[in-house]
Amino acid sequence: MKKIKLFSALVLAGSLFVACSDDDDSTPEIVNEEEIITTVTVTLSPEDDGADVTLQLQDLDGDGSGEQVYTVSGSLVANMVYDGSIVLLNETESPAEDITEEVEEESDEHQFFYTVESGLDLTTEYANFDGDGNPLGTKFTLTTGEASSGTLTFTLRHEPTKPNDGTLADAGGETDVEAMFSVEIE
Repeated sequence: MKKIKLFSALVLAGSLFVACSDDDDSTPEIVNEEEIITTVTVTLSPEDDGADVTLQLQDLDGDGSGEQVYTVSGSLVANMVYDGSIVLLNETESPAEDITEEVEEESDEHQFFYTVESGLDLTTEYANFDGDGNPLGTKFTLTTGEASSGTLTFTLRHEPTKPNDGTLADAGGETDVEAMFSVEIE
């Protein structure tokens, strides 16, 4: 009977030793920390003669808890085509870090979405894409229609579903930044 108890104790101890062994073959998970985006600048350059229109959001503390300052440099011209570009900065660093470069390098993991409020007569079209031909959106074309006013929102999603139907509802992923501007077409 002593031999059975001793044998049982050895089997139990051996199974605990195996269960607690360190797995040296495991690879540590790489964490890709999200960048801080304090400033979103959208520049709209008319294809015909005219002045650029700049839309800017600044949230200098970078976490949304401080004051967010929205500026729009002027009105858009009716029935005009604009070349658009978006620049993202982290101004908590000195000098400011250009986050746009990282977003473009990781284009398969990012996409901008443009949401036009009903009543605002304009359309957008993507002008740059990731390596698989899916939209990225740091470059785009904006075409105005008739005089109107409303809200134009730019939303950057991290790890959206690609391809998607171009709407936030179908995109998934996490919002890196969202900037909502009141714009007027004259």
